[in-house]
Amino acid sequence: MNSIQDVLEIGPSCYERFISTERLKVIKGVDITLAGCSNLAGLYEVGRVSPLEHTLFYTISGQGTLITSKTEYSLQVNSLAILPAKQGFTVQINAPAWDVVWINLADTPRWKHLLNKPASVLENQNVAPLHHAMELLYSEPKLSLREGVYPVITHYLQQGLHIDSQNTPRNNVNSIENSQIRPDGSSSFLRIHNLFEEVEKRLQLDWNVNLMSEYAHYSPPHLHRLCQAYFQRSPIQQLIYLRIERAKSLLMHTRWPVQYIASYVGYHNVFHFSKRFKQSVGVSPSAFRAGNSLSVF
Repeated sequence: MNSIQDVLEIGPSCYERFISTERLKVIKGVDITLAGCSNLAGLYEVGRVSPLEHTLFYTISGQGTLITSKTEYSLQVNSLAILPAKQGFTVQINAPAWDVVWINLADTPRWKHLLNKPASVLENQNVAPLHHAMELLYSEPKLSLREGVYPVITHYLQQGLHIDSQNTPRNNVNSIENSQIRPDGSSSFLRIHNLFEEVEKRLQLDWNVNLMSEYAHYSPPHLHRLCQAYFQRSPIQQLIYLRIERAKSLLMHTRWPVQYIASYVGYHNVFHFSKRFKQSVGVSPSAFRAGNSLSVF
């Protein structure tokens, strides 16, 4: 029997691209609560004793290991690991690099057939189209272009998990998302956009103004002026904004302990994180989670 513990260890060489809940709203009919694409290397281990959601890991390249209370699986290229809610698991990297798409599904009637099944791994899955669709969902700024990926995502969920096709959501979006920064096509916009895209992928790093300036190839004063122009925030304020937004999403949609979330978004001291969170949101992380309990599955 393997001993499963709650653990969250993600090293500085891991890149994670969370797909925002705003972008997932239009495919809410399949009950995705959180999703992302990850390029993992070095230190990576995530363990959940009793997750409240179902978790899917699609291996794009490299190799990982899935450990349950009874079995250990090797996660090879083009495999799909299906981890039912309320069943403990640990996933680890088992190669120099491991690239995955991961999806969390709410424990709702739609997925009730997963609850009584053990964790399983399906081999020889066609994961490339799903990967491309999820990357586009993350990166494409135009809503009209993102709409095309939703049938792809629902198709591959149907294929792997037997969703009732009669209940899949229609591609009908009536709202327009507001962009944080102006897509004006200028070189400065692209460099700032690329910088904070990199920051958002690795929020666990100890980012500072000098490091961000080096990455964007701007002097700190010029970086400050551009951030004020595009975000109405300083570089550090934008970093804090991204960290707090990610923390809010994790508090709402996972049961990870606050100290895990703090570390995940770059705060190694949970008290510092709690103080910063309260300054930004107006309530403590625990109070925010309690007040948004309806969003947690």
